[in-house]
Amino acid sequence: MKKIIVLTDFSEQSDFALKAAADLAKKHKVELLVVHMLELNQAMISSPDGMYIEQTVFLVKLAEKNLKEFLNKPFLEGLTVTPVIKHYKVYSELDAIAEEHDADLIVMGSNGASGLEEVLIGSNAEKVVRNSTTPVLVIKGQVAEFSIKRFVFACDFNDDNLPAFQKAREFSELVNAKMELVFINTPNDEFLSNRDAYQKINKFLTKANAGQQVEIYNDYSVEQGILNYGNTILADAIAMPTHGRKGLSHLFNGSIGEDVVNHSRIPVITFKI
Repeated sequence: MKKIIVLTDFSEQSDFALKAAADLAKKHKVELLVVHMLELNQAMISSPDGMYIEQTVFLVKLAEKNLKEFLNKPFLEGLTVTPVIKHYKVYSELDAIAEEHDADLIVMGSNGASGLEEVLIGSNAEKVVRNSTTPVLVIKGQVAEFSIKRFVFACDFNDDNLPAFQKAREFSELVNAKMELVFINTPNDEFLSNRDAYQKINKFLTKANAGQQVEIYNDYSVEQGILNYGNTILADAIAMPTHGRKGLSHLFNGSIGEDVVNHSRIPVITFKI
């Protein structure tokens, strides 16, 4: 692991994410890039109007001041921390930053979203997860000393999850963590007998060139099964693929990965398919 990006809006959740990222950075000796995205828009930035120019300069200077104060934390001592300010919120731009700096992970905090807000707007974490090809670690609360020694990787073991599985396996090696595999079996049209489930799983693992035990866990829904299994084995994090659907496709079909990000109290790592 070389670099970790931390996304901040100066909130308490951002502070939790920064602390978790700092714990990882100390353990793995990596650099932190702390990114803040302003609420400006392209029209305001490119406007020749003098008033807009003054407002833009003021807001950028204020963001620089706030970011400097935000990074004045004892737990960052001894770490290499680079502040980055972007003029407006374009979550897909995080990928360009990650690629430019060869970052391995994006870390952010989230309270999650629920109800109508979840359907129509979603959380910022959900938007980052949907747009990022870089693995995203979402921290859901304060952790005294964050580390990932054991995490759950949950998927349906269809072939389209192979790239995400390989990324998760690489991540487990990066952080020297044990990856526990789980298949959630639900009582609906997708229900599989143990025999059929293991046939499907073995086919997947053969294609992935991986020999690893997989737990079959029964629950009423895939999302609830993932959350319950993660809590049952006391996992440090839940890892899973996300397809990053957008627009009407996302509204009608959703993403289990994004739902888990919104509702889990355990940190969640997503790997885009």
